[in-house]
Amino acid sequence: MKNQWIEFLSGRVTVKVSGRGIERFLNVLIRNGLMVWNVKRHGTETITFTMRLKDALKIRHYARDRDCSISFLKRAGMPFLFKRLLKNSGFAVGALLFLMIILLLSNVIWGIEIKGAKPATEYQIRKELDKLGVKIGKIQFFVDNVEGIQRKLTNNVGNLTWVGVELKGTTYQLQVVEKKEPEKPEQLAPRNLVAKKKAIIANMYVETGQKMVDIHDHVEAGQVLVSGIIGREGQQVAAVGEVWGETWYRSHVELPLKTNFFVFNGKEKRKHTLVIGNLVIPIWGFGQPEFKEYESEINLKKIKFLKWELPISIGNETLRAREETTRTYTKEEAEKIAVELAKNKIKTGMDEEAIIKDEKILHKELKDDKVILDIHFKIIENIAVGQPIPKETPE
Repeated sequence: MKNQWIEFLSGRVTVKVSGRGIERFLNVLIRNGLMVWNVKRHGTETITFTMRLKDALKIRHYARDRDCSISFLKRAGMPFLFKRLLKNSGFAVGALLFLMIILLLSNVIWGIEIKGAKPATEYQIRKELDKLGVKIGKIQFFVDNVEGIQRKLTNNVGNLTWVGVELKGTTYQLQVVEKKEPEKPEQLAPRNLVAKKKAIIANMYVETGQKMVDIHDHVEAGQVLVSGIIGREGQQVAAVGEVWGETWYRSHVELPLKTNFFVFNGKEKRKHTLVIGNLVIPIWGFGQPEFKEYESEINLKKIKFLKWELPISIGNETLRAREETTRTYTKEEAEKIAVELAKNKIKTGMDEEAIIKDEKILHKELKDDKVILDIHFKIIENIAVGQPIPKETPE
């Protein structure tokens, strides 16, 4: 099997020899190291055999004085196959160029559709898309992926609430949701304002309704702060207002004095690859990066042929160098930062307008290289929530 492959790569020729001294001619060939096989006799003065192409080029030299005539019947192997390909290279090159042009045109942006936007907003979106390089005639490999386009449009076009970007074939389709105008005031049903938690009243603003508590009063959760029943006739209205009360929270925080973490140092290496199924073929950026610690970010872009996605992708991999660093706090620094962490944790569960009035460390200790704090917070926040006025049951 191995010899057959070698013969195919080097080329082989079927030779016809006619004459009286064909046996002596064969012996001369063999004595001079020329390999022959598949020797067949055709009559008394004709034989055929197969030999290597490089040996066939020498055969006429040995046949001059042997009273033999030589002709070549069949040629096979890579050299002859390559020669035939060269003769038909025009057709092959044309077909290859045609496929490459179709492949290129299948990965060009030919359409941008925007739905759900007013004309003024659509104009702003198209202007921003031009800045991002998303325009008709641009090759898709040189623009951001749909997630990046969506994020940048949302950040840069002010009157967008949400925009969805989808690439279908060679067309970008954008679905837009614009910011709505301020809604009309909601028509509220008759209600009271009650306390959502235990507190001491710090301040009040009542727009509609009857005050039931005063500043510095201590109230319990569920207690009526502003009644929606006013006047002697007992008219029912929707109580509207704000009641600010002093509330209390307790937080437990643990912060290590020493923390190890990674930071990027600005160095990076880019690699470009051709991905065919599970096979990754490097195109540019060979070898390993100079830095040992890094994080990898891979972005794959599918190659399309007409409307079909091929199992072929262009991969862009960015390797960002990182360094391990150690952050060390003194005990005083750790306490200060732990208090700030506790404040931020408290604020996440409260209204934006809530104010931290005071904090007091109830307990602190240093254990296992960690600062452990229990902190008591006084918060000023709006404690009023609406509650429907209960219907009176007939006696």
